[in-house]
Amino acid sequence: MSSQADTLGAEQRFRQAYERLKANAPKIVEPGTAVTQNNVAREAGCDPSALRKARFPALIREIQAYLEIHRDDTPSQRQVALKKSKVRRSATERLEDAIRQRDAAQSRLVSAERRVVELCEQIRGLQQRLDELQPQVTRFDRR
Repeated sequence: MSSQADTLGAEQRFRQAYERLKANAPKIVEPGTAVTQNNVAREAGCDPSALRKARFPALIREIQAYLEIHRDDTPSQRQVALKKSKVRRSATERLEDAIRQRDAAQSRLVSAERRVVELCEQIRGLQQRLDELQPQVTRFDRR
């Protein structure tokens, strides 16, 4: 019989905690804390695993119904933090991508400059050979 009395006492504590959270007047958790199953258990001074559907099905259904009714489109703090992290990560990834592109462009530029120097030397060598093979044109002055 004491087990049933403990269950009723625990359920009463959970219900009072649930009502305090709905009224935004919690005693244990911070004011403004969202009404969730875990937060109801914390507000009741228990471990979140103590509020189980198997033991308190009616209360769990009430909490879930409350959450469905009061579901805001405003993102949770966790969602906001994840979004900021994603933006930050995205900016970091874009920076890394830009650095990779810059390095690749620099590499191509250096390769092109080296090829230009090689071709200039080749032209100079061919011009010298051409000059050696062709006789110099001499002008005869007719006076």
